[in-house]
Parts: sequence; structure tokens; C-alpha cells
Amino acid sequence: MSTQLVKNIWAVGRNYQAHAAEMKAEVPKEPFFFLKSGSCLEHNSKITLPTWSNDVHHEIEIALWIDENLNFSHISLALDLTARDAQNLAKSKGLPWTLAKSFKGSCPIGQWISLQDVQSIESLSLELVKNKQMAQKGQASDMIFKPQQLLEYVKKHYPLQPHDVILTGTPEGVASLKSGDLLQARLQSGNREILACHWDVV
Repeated sequence: MSTQLVKNIWAVGRNYQAHAAEMKAEVPKEPFFFLKSGSCLEHNSKITLPTWSNDVHHEIEIALWIDENLNFSHISLALDLTARDAQNLAKSKGLPWTLAKSFKGSCPIGQWISLQDVQSIESLSLELVKNKQMAQKGQASDMIFKPQQLLEYVKKHYPLQPHDVILTGTPEGVASLKSGDLLQARLQSGNREILACHWDVV
């Protein structure tokens, strides 16, 4: 799976109730999406924080790859890195979130796993450990809008293309990163680990 093929990253906001609560935001009645550029995807194990932000947050998410038939074919874990200070400023002025969400390297991602190796998407659980302390943990079954609902919504409203990526939202526990942090993420299907990732923050 080539990162260079990805044009669009369709990222859903506030798809876990507990995350909406920690952001002091309403739980959405229907999916709402923002775009991250496909060129934000980064397979490197190092995260370089932007110099212009003092508050970049980690948001661990299940990522799904779109095949030639506009269906899900592969799965991974990704970080939707968010410059929270830039996002809050944009929100206060009613401006787009592009700077906060789509900066260079803002979507580190693990290797792609075929969905044929997964019992079911809703059986999945994900977790992010920061400096050996649990930071985020969630279940796909806890999503407000399940992955297939997200796919149908994007197909209906947006110009979805083969090799696009859908990010399915983050569980509670988002927090700032700093240089020297070590991140370890796991994706499990039932009790079976199917993917492990790690990133060093520099």
C-alpha cells in the first residue's frame, strides 16, 4: 500500500461520546468530517512537532483504506495530530481547521493489515500508551457512527476515491506531546493483537 497514492484523508470528528465530553462539545447527530491532506501521512517512526505550535495533541484512531470498489479493504492505526492552540484560535474566529489538522507529518500511520485477517471491525479495540502510561483506550463498538455508516455518509456527500483513507474518530484521553515522548499503540481483534506501532517524538 503506497502512501503516495493517498489523496484525501476523511477524518470524522467527535465519534466517541467521552471524547466529545472532554472537548466540552455537543455529541453530533450525524457525522461531521474534516479533511487532512493525503500528503500528511507519515510511515516514519519519528514525530517531528511543528515549531509554530506549543500544544500538539495525540489522537489515536482506527484508519481504513478505500479500495477500487470504494469499500474498506485494509485497516491500520493512525494519529490525528492536532495543533490544539491553532484549532482553538480558528474556532474562536470561525475559520477552517486546516493549519491545526493538516500540517506536515500530522498523520503518522502504522502498516496496513488486510480486513480478511480481522474477525469484524466492531470487535476491534485500540489503545495508546505514552511513556509507559495508558493515555487512550477505546472500542470500535463504542463509536457513535460505526465504520460502515461513515463510509456510506462519505460516499453520499463527498468525492471519495480509491486509495483514500477514512479516520474513524478518537477515544477520550487526548493530550499534549513533547519532545522525548515515546508512544506505543496496539490494535486488537478480540484478545488477539493484530497491529503494534511505536513513535518517538523529537
